[in-house]
Formats: sequence, structure tokens, C-alpha cells
Amino acid sequence: MIECIFTIDYEIYGNGEGSLKELVHDPAEKLRSIFLKYNARFVLFVEIAELEMISEEKTDPAVDSVKRQIKEFYDEGFELGLHLHPQWYKGRYEKGKWLLDYDEYNLCTLPKERIEQIVDQSIGYFRKTLNDAVFSPLSFRAGNWLFQPTQPAATVLSDRGIKVDSSVFKGGLQRQHKLDYRRALNNGLYWKFKDKVEVPDARGELLELPIHTEMVPFWRMLNDKRVNLQQKGASISTNGYKKYYRYLDFLRFLYPLKLDFCRLTLAELTRMVDRAFQEDKRNPADFWPLVAIGHTKDLVDLETVEGFLSFLRKKEIPISTLKDFYNKCVSQTN
Repeated sequence: MIECIFTIDYEIYGNGEGSLKELVHDPAEKLRSIFLKYNARFVLFVEIAELEMISEEKTDPAVDSVKRQIKEFYDEGFELGLHLHPQWYKGRYEKGKWLLDYDEYNLCTLPKERIEQIVDQSIGYFRKTLNDAVFSPLSFRAGNWLFQPTQPAATVLSDRGIKVDSSVFKGGLQRQHKLDYRRALNNGLYWKFKDKVEVPDARGELLELPIHTEMVPFWRMLNDKRVNLQQKGASISTNGYKKYYRYLDFLRFLYPLKLDFCRLTLAELTRMVDRAFQEDKRNPADFWPLVAIGHTKDLVDLETVEGFLSFLRKKEIPISTLKDFYNKCVSQTN
């Protein structure tokens, strides 16, 4: 049975530019209103390193409002996941601009001791923000989806109570950062993993719930809505060197189209879910977690989001969270 899990990355642009009010707080507030109307919840992946550094340097007047909003989400039963762009922690603010440490861009390539320090610091600040000394997020999403090489980061996260990862998107490829999730195309709907996030391993402590994708021709990536949002982000955070690598990544017959409720049109979203729905009718699965992704900085079309929720209700497709799904898996194995 299909269930849709909405996840949204709660962050400004990856180079430190952008307003917390415009790109984080206000879009999340609008999204919350819509989901409460449908008595539904989503997973808020809080970019905690960004928030801590902005708060410490007092670079954005909306930071206190954002921290209050996170606490409100927590109190209202929304799942809070850990999302990390570690380049923030050694960043510095000079002349009105953040200079982030891109030597620490990929958490997984850092020494184990540094990974432990970053994860412990981020969870500690999460607890401080929520005023909950024992809070531990159940779910994790790596910055820019970079969860390779998987060890020792997976063990560090598991040791601190993380049970679920949602970084993988099947078919994903980023040559610049040595990300390659193409092998995961042969995996099932979800899987446990240990040494490699893209390789199922029943011995693993972590459960991978991948972002739902379809492998499509390149031209399917070019709807006006998606291109406009991509150009907006690229104009702020992408230099020529990065664009070169992205062009190389696109040089293949099929490309993974994510179930992105901020970048896709309503017609695209409903077609993707309809195809999954029909596949589930042909080959029924006990559980099929259809993980959708969004970013607060991309959340400009609320009409499409509400239309999508209405479509799911008519199809009688339940909306759940990563935590809900994990608990079902645990119950099934007990």
C-alpha cells in the first residue's frame, strides 16, 4: 500500500545568501497552514548548522522567529529531522557576507572525530532550540544528498539515535562530489544498509527511505517552473566550475526526476503518483513509502501543494512521516 511522506529542507541558499524570513520562516508557515487544514504532517529537515551560526553571529533578525517556529512545529506533532551542511561550522561572516568552509562540504569525507563533533554539536543545538534535553532526531538527510562514503558517518549517526536516512535518490549522479546512486536503481522500495547507503544490507542499523524518482529523458526536466527555480538558485550559488560538472551529469539518456512538490507542476506530481498507484495494484506491496521532497526556498506555488494534497485525499493515499513508517517496520518485525 502506498503512503506519501512529505519532506522539506528548511534552509536558505547553500552559500549563505538569502533571508531567513523570506526563504525559511514564511514559506514554512504557509505550508504548515495547508497541512493542518488536511490534518496531515510533514517532515521538517532543519538545517541546524546554518541556524546555529546565524544565531551566534546575529546576522539575520528573523533567527529568533525561526527558532520559535521550529518549537511550534515540534509541539504540533510535525517530525523534525536533522539536515546538515557542515561547511557552516567553520564559516565566518565578513563585510556582510558568509564565507563558508567548503573543505567541510561533505560530512562523510571528514575524519570520524570531526563527524562526531559536528553531529554532537548540531543535536545539542537542536535540544537547546526545543528546550528538550533528551531530544534526538529519528531521521537524517545529508547536505546536497551526499551520503558517500557512508562509513563512518552512518555509525556515528546510528550511535546517536538516528534510525532513518532519506538522502538517496535512485539514479543520482554528481561527478563533482563523487556521489553515485545509480546502483540503487536495482534496490527495493526501502532497505537497511551498513557500509554503503546504496547497497542493501540486513545487518545495517539504518533504514533508507529514498526520495521517490523516475528515470526520464532529459527534456522532461525542463518545465518552466522547475527551470525558473533552478536559475534563481544557480544565479546565487553556482559558479562556472560547478555548472561544468552539472552539464556532465546531464549527459546521459535518462535522468532521475524527483517527486519534488515545490518544483513540479500539479499535473507532473499526480502523474508520478498515478504511475506508482497502478504499479502497486499490479504488484501489491505491504508498505510503499513514496517520499516527496521540497525546499522552503523553492516554496512559491502553494496552490499546487494544496491541489496535490486534495488529489491524495481523493485517491485515499494516506500521508505519513518517516517516523510513522519506521514504527510500522519495527512492528512488522516484532
